[in-house]
Amino acid sequence: MLDTTWITATPMLADIPDEAVAIVAVGGGLIVALTWIIAATIDSVCKTRAREESRREIAAYVAEGTMSPDDAAKLIAAGRSPKPASTRES
Repeated sequence: MLDTTWITATPMLADIPDEAVAIVAVGGGLIVALTWIIAATIDSVCKTRAREESRREIAAYVAEGTMSPDDAAKLIAAGRSPKPASTRES
């Protein structure tokens, strides 16, 4: 005969209290949110660091005379998104 005593000894999904399910769901959501925030912060820091390094290199080229200040200004402005028509100077 088949031994089925282990089935009654293990907790079934229906035996888990609703509060425990809610706690796990909220906890999982918080973990995902915190991971997302940390990843976005690291991404922002890396982008800012790279942008500032590029600006320093461009400034060094201008200081040594291998690049004109106008070309440097164009390079620095190239990475920015264009201004909306309502904020442009006429």
